[in-house]
Amino acid sequence: MKTAITELFGIEHPIIQGGMHFVGFAELAAAVSNAGGLGIITGLTQKTPELLAKEIARCRDMTDKPFGVNLTFLPTFAAPPYPEYIAAIVEGGIKAVETAGRSPEVYMPALKAAGIKVIHKCTSVRHSLKAERIGCDAVSVDGFECGGHPGEDDIPNMILLPRAAEELKIPFVASGGMADGRSLVAALSLGAAGMNMGTRFIATKEAPVHQNVKNALVAATELDTRLIMRSLRNTERVLKNANVDRLIEIEREKGDKLKIDDIHDQVAGVYPRIMLEGQMDAGAWSCGMVAGLIHDIPSCKELVDRIMSEADQIIRSRLMGFLDGTAMAKKVA
Repeated sequence: MKTAITELFGIEHPIIQGGMHFVGFAELAAAVSNAGGLGIITGLTQKTPELLAKEIARCRDMTDKPFGVNLTFLPTFAAPPYPEYIAAIVEGGIKAVETAGRSPEVYMPALKAAGIKVIHKCTSVRHSLKAERIGCDAVSVDGFECGGHPGEDDIPNMILLPRAAEELKIPFVASGGMADGRSLVAALSLGAAGMNMGTRFIATKEAPVHQNVKNALVAATELDTRLIMRSLRNTERVLKNANVDRLIEIEREKGDKLKIDDIHDQVAGVYPRIMLEGQMDAGAWSCGMVAGLIHDIPSCKELVDRIMSEADQIIRSRLMGFLDGTAMAKKVA
């Protein structure tokens, strides 16, 4: 399948693995790239630029296919040394960067000078248009269904994607609720040129997370995520667990007086305990509603091949069948 996204990043299939904290290590990125998608190393999971350089080199040993790096620009007083992280990315020969969080505008000259293609994650049309204006090559449009931070507009992808298609000139991928061939075909029909999957790629054999995490995703339904930190205007979609229940109780008690310090124990430093140690009640971790569509733990190649096969069957048989009447005939039969 060829789309603007496969051509932009030089990949076989229009499937991108989103950056995920303590998930996007070299093992997963390489497996996704080897399967024909675009694997992504999560830059800030590596605590220093030097460690990121080593992780890039490690991934390079596992695949000769294109892969990228996620760089999230955090709204903090003690910002990570972004120029040094970008230098590690450039020196590592990376040609695709997924940016997220705050606008990457100040860092765009350095990225573009190195010939890097930038895809920025956005949760609204207005932010997508800003990404286009500052020179991003593509946008990852995150609907309200997504795991992590869906923004504050609460617009689901059935509305957000066609709105993005109406406004954007650069290509975009659909993110949030993406899991299978149905997701890909739907995204394409709504104007996207591919899809970004985060949560779905956690439940794969190569994802370097504890088995408890993968099992939790298979066991979860679409009803098992919760929205937290809404009053802080830092909304995050997470998987329900005991500490998330406690967090929501604190939010209810504090109301508009809630401060981040009130929920420190439920959100700070929990990712290593969950992803690496499998302590599933340790605290809040990003998870999309797409968990309801996760029923197994395949390899990345099995998953990507299945998605593409399903998409092909849907387009060639089911959708074309509606035009020539054969799909309805099969349904009646």
